[in-house]
Amino acid sequence: MIIKNIAIIGAGVMGQGVSYQFAKYNYNITLIDIADSALENARKNIRNIERLDKMLHKSTSNVNVLDKITFTSDLSTLSTADFIIENITENITLKETLYQKIKAHIADHALLAVNTSAVSITRLASFLKHPQNVMGIHFMNPVHLKPTVEVIKGYHTTSETIDATQELLQAVNMTGVVVNDMPGFISNRVLMITVNEAVFALQDGVAGAADIDKIFRECFGHKMGPLETADLIGLDTILYTLHVLLSSYNDTKFRPAPLLTKMVDAGLHGRKSGEGFYKYN
Repeated sequence: MIIKNIAIIGAGVMGQGVSYQFAKYNYNITLIDIADSALENARKNIRNIERLDKMLHKSTSNVNVLDKITFTSDLSTLSTADFIIENITENITLKETLYQKIKAHIADHALLAVNTSAVSITRLASFLKHPQNVMGIHFMNPVHLKPTVEVIKGYHTTSETIDATQELLQAVNMTGVVVNDMPGFISNRVLMITVNEAVFALQDGVAGAADIDKIFRECFGHKMGPLETADLIGLDTILYTLHVLLSSYNDTKFRPAPLLTKMVDAGLHGRKSGEGFYKYN
């Protein structure tokens, strides 16, 4: 399968990162969002990602990334896409509503990847005409610095869909690890428990945030501690993912720490809001 045109739905942090990564390798990108303000913000942020990637990480791409990206709120533009990556908020109800809207616009040959950390690929695929063409890709943030992703195989996903997805990832210097469709997959099924337990330890006064993270960095060799990781991902995303895991497995080991819920209610969502377990400029 020849993939030339990629549509990305959702112009938030992940949509911006995914758009940059594929545009950098000369793919034609259509970035879709319902809010014009989100699209304008994405344009600015993608320009900054490109500038910092070339300055700090010595990117050698000679592509002018913004020239490769069309910004639009028109869902009908999906009809020209060979590959679609959906990045909207990790909310199953919102995603299901979106899929009901887009199914009429998706070409029969197009593949669709759900960029999700917990939502069922099989369930979302059931809303589309060709569930065999749907898989999950769990991109990590920041996308251009996290070259390994989870590729999630839904119940109906064919091997041809997985193979085409792996080839596309390889073309943008990324690697996919194929896992089966169970809530949280591998990364978040394990990571969310670790982050949540670190929040419980902070809540219980066992240690401060900096010391909890220091133990993971300096004793275990992790690049980031669990609370730093939570701030990067977004505390609201962490909380929602825990709710999905708790509901899916009906296992209290996924119950969110009350402190996490309190912080999300207070608007302390991590880096993107300027404050979480740490404060940011």
